[in-house]
Amino acid sequence: MIKLDALDHQLLELLQSDSKMNVKEIAARLSITKTPIYERIKRYEKEGIIDKYVAVLNREVVSNAMVVFCSVSLESQKLEEIQAFSDAVKRIPEVMECYLMGGANDFLLKVVVNDLKAYHQFSSGKLAALPNVGQIKSTFVLNEIKRSTVFPLT
Repeated sequence: MIKLDALDHQLLELLQSDSKMNVKEIAARLSITKTPIYERIKRYEKEGIIDKYVAVLNREVVSNAMVVFCSVSLESQKLEEIQAFSDAVKRIPEVMECYLMGGANDFLLKVVVNDLKAYHQFSSGKLAALPNVGQIKSTFVLNEIKRSTVFPLT
């Protein structure tokens, strides 16, 4: 783990809130010169603290898509079976996030589809068709209360 100081925290919080903010704007907000800001950002990129820059779309503006959380249990929890499922899920575009879990289910997936018919096609045609899938439990999102891409640093 990389040690971060107070300025790192402030800078990373600003970048997480708006990665299009230029170095001059950031320097003004933090009351320091542009050079140390620029050098720190380059260090974050080099050390992998900043993984990538992306545009976060407003799902409600661009689509009427629905969000579904799927709990998946595998028939076998052998390492090679878990890895095969993980590799396959990475190639399915409807899967936005996937987590290997401890407890009752093996994986938790966040899935985005256009409607119930599309979800049925996804779950039975893609997800259940993967080798070693034992059980799929679906939970449908009725209202998104909070969605954030900001990683808490404190």
